[in-house]
Amino acid sequence: MRSIAFVTQKGGSGKSTLASSVAVAAHEQGERVCLVDLDPQATLVQWAKMRDAFDIPVIASTQAKLPALLQALNKRGFTLAILDTPGAEGAASLAAIQAADLCILPTRPSTFDLWASANTRSTLAAHGGEYVFLLNQCPPAPSSQHAEEGVLALEDLGGLLSPLVRSRSDYQEAGRRGLGVTEVDPQGAAAAEMRALWTSLQRRLAKITGATRRAA
Repeated sequence: MRSIAFVTQKGGSGKSTLASSVAVAAHEQGERVCLVDLDPQATLVQWAKMRDAFDIPVIASTQAKLPALLQALNKRGFTLAILDTPGAEGAASLAAIQAADLCILPTRPSTFDLWASANTRSTLAAHGGEYVFLLNQCPPAPSSQHAEEGVLALEDLGGLLSPLVRSRSDYQEAGRRGLGVTEVDPQGAAAAEMRALWTSLQRRLAKITGATRRAA
């Protein structure tokens, strides 16, 4: 089983929205996915309550229970665990960093958010975690100075996941209805964006887990 974690030291970066939509996109591509909610706000737990289907379980957990939970999910045949963390540095975020194959650092294209991402990167580097940045909630215009500056800043910090995720109403609608954006409008721009994002994540996970197996 592979695992990814959405982590950041600043709230409002869209971790839960991204985690739920990535989970749905991965499920639609044949993954058996479980969402693990480490955030006391329990946003994903609430998302699951609004969802009619029971195809993607959401389990609330604590940092102490996380290792045993991931082992149990692996034994039950899940192929992907997606961890959602609080919007602050702490024990839960550190547990997710240590457990995940890949950490995703979503950030908005603003100076304060980019500073917070740099701080989160320092924490990840200190613990040897694999990470990649994701620029989220970008202006919808094809070309934006803020987005372009964000791309350059995050590339300088060590890598950027593609595509950029634009600010679109489908993301808010998906969260409100307990859906992923690929279910809200399967032919829409947000759906295409999320499928491309999952494809990028698959490639990165394949490289990381393949290298880990060879090293073992």
